[in-house]
Amino acid sequence: MKTGKDKRRLGDILLQQGVVTQAQLDQAFEFQKNNRSKRLGDCLIECGFITDEDIVSALNLQLGIAKIDLRGIKVLPEIIGLVNGSVLRKHSVLPVAFDELNSNVLILAMADPLDMVAQDDISIITNCVVEPRVATYSAINAALDRYFGTDETMSAAEQYAKTRETQLAQLAALDAQNEANISSSPIVQLVKSILEQAVRQRASDVHFDALEKQVRVRYRIDGVLAEKNMFDISILPAITTRIKILSRMDISEKRKPQDGRMTIFVDRAEYDIRVSMLPSSYGEKIVMRLASASGLTREKADLGMRDFELERFDHILTNPHGIILVTGPTGSGKSTTLYTSLSELNVEQVNIITIEDPVEANIAGINQVQVNNKAELTFAKALRSILRQDPDIIMVGEIRDAETAGVAVQASNTGHLVLSTLHTNSAAATVTRLLDMGVESFLLADALVGIIAQRLVRRLCTSCRRPRPAKEHEKISLNIPVEQDLTIYDPVGCHLCAETGYYGRIGVYEIMDISSRLRTAITRAEPTETLRDIAVEEGMHTLRMSAGDYVLSGMTTLSEMRKVAFEK
Repeated sequence: MKTGKDKRRLGDILLQQGVVTQAQLDQAFEFQKNNRSKRLGDCLIECGFITDEDIVSALNLQLGIAKIDLRGIKVLPEIIGLVNGSVLRKHSVLPVAFDELNSNVLILAMADPLDMVAQDDISIITNCVVEPRVATYSAINAALDRYFGTDETMSAAEQYAKTRETQLAQLAALDAQNEANISSSPIVQLVKSILEQAVRQRASDVHFDALEKQVRVRYRIDGVLAEKNMFDISILPAITTRIKILSRMDISEKRKPQDGRMTIFVDRAEYDIRVSMLPSSYGEKIVMRLASASGLTREKADLGMRDFELERFDHILTNPHGIILVTGPTGSGKSTTLYTSLSELNVEQVNIITIEDPVEANIAGINQVQVNNKAELTFAKALRSILRQDPDIIMVGEIRDAETAGVAVQASNTGHLVLSTLHTNSAAATVTRLLDMGVESFLLADALVGIIAQRLVRRLCTSCRRPRPAKEHEKISLNIPVEQDLTIYDPVGCHLCAETGYYGRIGVYEIMDISSRLRTAITRAEPTETLRDIAVEEGMHTLRMSAGDYVLSGMTTLSEMRKVAFEK
């Protein structure tokens, strides 16, 4: 219900609650003068002073307006149909339900519950009294995507199809640039809508598949691809042209693979997108990898390591020189671990230089170099040049060849700390791979200080997971005595996890801290199995052991464990 309190200014509320300082508030007001269309809350967020959650908490405490969690909420069709989706997006509101005691009172989730214009508009449209609830801007947009996103995307596609038919009737042929100009408005909205929905659904990749008669759009969510939309194949050239323009590719080149990069803002957060174009039978296939600009740099505690793993990780990072390697397949979180390590080591007293392909996130205070094969700036050549820049810590995006491996080992043995990644199946196999590349065993033994092998497994949705007794072969797989009672969990699927049974992922780690015993074994070029057995004896948990612990604790399933470390 509307009260006199609702007229209090947001800035005063945040200031009174101690969320912002007067200096920050003044700076946000200055920012707002140059961006008059933006609200104060938006300005404070863009300046980096607060988050959406800070605003929600402040309004809840000061005004007594209840918070509402919109994740997975189900709104009845008769409620969501009261107001047009464009009006709800304009005001960043979502009708949730009628009050249980008074059917003339509409519960309205609002990003800004002090917005009287929004309340009045919704009240007039619905002929109901509005009772506000406070929710984050991103949560409201995500909910609106669920109810209106598909319709909006299809509307943009249909609008493009109509525009294209009209233009084709007037012109017999169009080059790529003319087609981009003609289709700009609808296609801009279509691509924008697809990317925004992908971000809000926590997708890591967006796939545009060119089929015979249709374009299939799929999102990779929690490591698994799921189909989201199907469009007519005639729309593909316009989609590819639009994406090429955004990612600075050659729009006239359709026969060769191309790579590009672009940046978008969704719900006031910046996202970096790496784009890959590949010619296929029916057109160009597009894969877009989404990464939050701030998602790669996080606190160590947020990596998902357990206490004993964090202790080993900390011990490895305290080494003043040597090589630290993070290994695993594409999409296993290696970059996040590396960037977190660099952020931990990033202090004024050290000179940190990175060589990356591409630079995935910018970190203040670190010198980052982009590999450029056209200019013959390879990992190995850049690494040699970096050694003349008086570095303390060097990060090499990936060790791809013997030359890079050799220079990295030499750099670590001359007093530098080198961090890098490698594609191997386990920590112990990493040593064998480097030896196969031609690195001398005695040099490698001196250089290595730690190897972290990692994977990501899907986390079971705690709202719908179903317990059951483990079968005999499952107990054997988990190294549990057959006679012992054991409960494990299966995925079910509910509205909170989009009927998948899983929500989010968690890291599984195998951390090999190189001891004197392991150094001796590496010098002797012992096989992978021997190195692994020594490391396990010294307390290392293998990937399978770590994933098995998550199964036993009910965090994931046996099928996810087998994906991490399949054993015949």
